[in-house]
Amino acid sequence: MGKSGGLRAGTRYAFSRGFKKTGMISLSTYLQQYKVGDIVDIRANGAQQKGMPYKVYHGKTGIVYNVTKSSVGVIVHKKVGNRYIEKRVNIRIEHIHHSKCREEFVRRVKENAAKRKAAKENGEHVHLKRQIPLPREAHTVKTTDNLPQTIVPIPYETTI
Repeated sequence: MGKSGGLRAGTRYAFSRGFKKTGMISLSTYLQQYKVGDIVDIRANGAQQKGMPYKVYHGKTGIVYNVTKSSVGVIVHKKVGNRYIEKRVNIRIEHIHHSKCREEFVRRVKENAAKRKAAKENGEHVHLKRQIPLPREAHTVKTTDNLPQTIVPIPYETTI
């Protein structure tokens, strides 16, 4: 017997709404403003079947290239064979969210600008490269006031 491979095959959990997230879509979804160049995450919302992206694009991140009344055009890089192809997908705004992937980068740029400005005022040189976390300092554990403890499991009891 053949396997049905329809348009929404294998999307039982991907397109379903989360626990206590069912019902009408909140108004804040419709009040979001998208501009050309924004980075967005594609996350299909099962409450709105119109303008839903194909299942391959669910969970992908892209850049907005076109904005219309109720949808946006998103450029997504899709892996096909051994290469990535630029795909242009038109999706309704219920199925996209602003991506948080650049928040840490933008925060770091602002901090570095503040550090650079403060260093310039003081006439110092500042290092702005990120440092990897170093190993912890060596230390000795003493047992004078810290006696070893034997840990044993609590015996099983039936309380009926």
